[in-house]
Amino acid sequence: MRISLIVAMAANRVIGHKGRIPWQIPGEQRMFKEITIGHTVIMGRKTYESLGRPLPERVNIVITRQKDFQAPGCIVARDLPTALANCPPQETEAFIAGGSQLYHEALPLADRVYLTVIPREFPGDTFFPEIPPREFQVAKKEHVDGIVPYDFYVYERIRGEFG
Repeated sequence: MRISLIVAMAANRVIGHKGRIPWQIPGEQRMFKEITIGHTVIMGRKTYESLGRPLPERVNIVITRQKDFQAPGCIVARDLPTALANCPPQETEAFIAGGSQLYHEALPLADRVYLTVIPREFPGDTFFPEIPPREFQVAKKEHVDGIVPYDFYVYERIRGEFG
C-alpha cells in the first residue's frame, strides 16, 4: 500500500490558522476529492473536527490520544501505525491529510506527496514540513489559473537501486 501525504500550503508553508484553512479554492478542493475518493484518508483529531464530519466515499481514520473520542462513521486510532494497520486490506493508497504533527510523523514513511502551493503568504499557526530534496523528486508539476492561481506538484520518493 502506498502512503501519500496530500496538502495545500501557502508560500510561507502555512496550512492552517486557528483550526481553519486560511483560504477557499474550489478547484483545489475538488482536486483533493478526485484524488482521495475511494481511498483511506487518515487525519488528526483537530483536522477531523475542522471538517465536522467524515469525508464521503472514503474510509476515514482519525488519530487521537483522547481515550473516549467518538467520530461517527470513522475509525479511531491512537497512533499512525495503528491507523495504517486499520486500512482495508485491499487499499492501494492511503492519504495522510493533516495536521502538521501528523505530516511530520508520516513524511519519513511517505512514498508520495501531493502538494498544492498557493504563491502568496497567509497568516497562520500551522505549517507543513520541508520535503527533503535528497529523498523526494518532483514527478509532476501543473500551474492552475483561476481567481486564486496555484501550483500543484506530485513528489515521488527517490528509491535506491534495490528499493
